Amino acid sequence: MNLPNRLTMLRVIMIPFFIFFLLSDAIPNGKYIAAVIFILASLTDALDGYIARKYNLVTNFGKFMDPLADKLLVCSGLICFTAMETVKLPAWIVIVIISREFIISGFRLVASDNGVVIAASYWGKFKTVSQMIMSILLILKIENKLFFLLEQGFIYISVVLTVVSLTDYIWKNRGVLLEGSR
Repeated sequence: MNLPNRLTMLRVIMIPFFIFFLLSDAIPNGKYIAAVIFILASLTDALDGYIARKYNLVTNFGKFMDPLADKLLVCSGLICFTAMETVKLPAWIVIVIISREFIISGFRLVASDNGVVIAASYWGKFKTVSQMIMSILLILKIENKLFFLLEQGFIYISVVLTVVSLTDYIWKNRGVLLEGSR
């Protein structure tokens, strides 16, 4: 297993620790520990892609597992946010974002059955970055008006990019769906 794939797996391993510290009221400053873990996990996303492209270490495993690791990280946080009293993230937003992730994962499975690996698009990458920033802002939950506006802005940017990236994936890869229906 090459270094980018190890970083991807490290991101997956960090998720339970992130959740533990995010939801644990017994740990002093747990949300800050959770924020650090989430930020480090998010940075591994940028780092593994950079290393894979720069050193020609792109693999089918990485093309599949890297976006899945991102989905697991972000969706874990979103689900936790619905259970937290300090974060008021509307359930419809979580449903839209997670639904997109299920749709794309299913789409990738159909493509895989046809021998096609669908790599992340730029819209998907923008979506992931906006969701990661949104999550960090929601974890930190700093109480001031500017921070609140920034947080709300990233919530809605994330929703828009979620829908745009879904539409982009389906449109660009519609041939895979047509092949899969035969």
